[in-house]
Amino acid sequence: MKPTSLACIGCGETHPLDAFARACRACAEAGVTANLGVVYGDAATPRRDAIPAGPATLWRFADALPLAAEDAVSLGEGMTPLVPIAAPHRGSLWVKDETRNPSWSFKDRLASVAVSWAKKIGAQVIATSSSGNAGAAAASYAARANLPCVVLTFRGAAGPMVGQIRAAGAMVLECAEKEDRWRILSRAVKEFGWFPTSPFFGPAAGSNPIGIEGYKTLAYEIAEGLGWRAPDWCVLPVCYGDALFGLWKGFDEMRRWGWTEAMPRLVAAEVSGSLAAGLAGEDPMPPAVARDGDSIAVSIDIPRSTAQALLALRRTDGIAVALDDAEIATARAALARREGLFVEASSAAAFAAIERLGAAGTFRGGDSVVAIATASGLKDAGSSPADALPGAGTDLDGLRCALKQSYGFDV
Repeated sequence: MKPTSLACIGCGETHPLDAFARACRACAEAGVTANLGVVYGDAATPRRDAIPAGPATLWRFADALPLAAEDAVSLGEGMTPLVPIAAPHRGSLWVKDETRNPSWSFKDRLASVAVSWAKKIGAQVIATSSSGNAGAAAASYAARANLPCVVLTFRGAAGPMVGQIRAAGAMVLECAEKEDRWRILSRAVKEFGWFPTSPFFGPAAGSNPIGIEGYKTLAYEIAEGLGWRAPDWCVLPVCYGDALFGLWKGFDEMRRWGWTEAMPRLVAAEVSGSLAAGLAGEDPMPPAVARDGDSIAVSIDIPRSTAQALLALRRTDGIAVALDDAEIATARAALARREGLFVEASSAAAFAAIERLGAAGTFRGGDSVVAIATASGLKDAGSSPADALPGAGTDLDGLRCALKQSYGFDV
């Protein structure tokens, strides 16, 4: 499909394709920070039976994306596995394991599409504000495209993520306050013409609307993995709702195209309660909800989500679950020990939400649930520091003793 314009997700006002670096001005006058979305021309509806076997990346679905596969800046992103795991209800639970992406997070889907577009239009610099995952993805794909990348982060960002960003050659700068990232990056986008992949003004509208199209492929892959059925529920950690909105758009497209018949209910796992408060009211913008301190779920630790996230929940009869650190830490440990899946704390929020909803009886018997594991635990191990390791001894007797004393394991 050929993109023709961008349109406000709130009021529908159209904007040119080069307006990806701003929110809707008409909505802003009404006090709503609304992101834009890609509008396609009246081309033929993509056919499910025409999806190519290759490439084994999200670019298999190029007919539904803003660029052709031959224009892609790709590192092999997408086509991540659906892993069945034990469910806390009388139904089925799968994990869409996005830790298998090239930079180990779901942000690669956005970065691949956004950087591909940037390269196509001749952008000179990729820029992002990031707590880690988005910066690592932007840096990786900018390196692949041979474009310089500037990442603004904040003091205290996870060391492994910063190391990953710098390893890809990005220029990483630390801001004293989180809000400074947006203020500085907003001026750089306007003054220097940098191509932004992330939010860069507040209140946040969401990330680059061209890049968000990459998240639609999560929905396509989930449906394909389930035999072209939509699950009853999709649960994911939510910050500014880029992937949440992309999931809704992907499932909505497939239903309109006749690829699938149903729309899953979406669940936003959050820490502030902004979306839960938004769903309880009628305003198009969720409110800011302050926390007493920082969450271990750094990637989703924000006081206010976005209009696009709230819209996706409302259009799918969705739910927002506000979680505390104890629930997240428990879910993270259980997922690793029971299923062998080690995810970052923010990603574990999705599984904490599933535990709570399962215990509350929200899921009906037989419901199918897909959780999005958004990023690897190796990206931010700070919330589960390694203790000093017990010694193994020098012979089998020492080994048996160490296992018994330290782990309660009898040989």
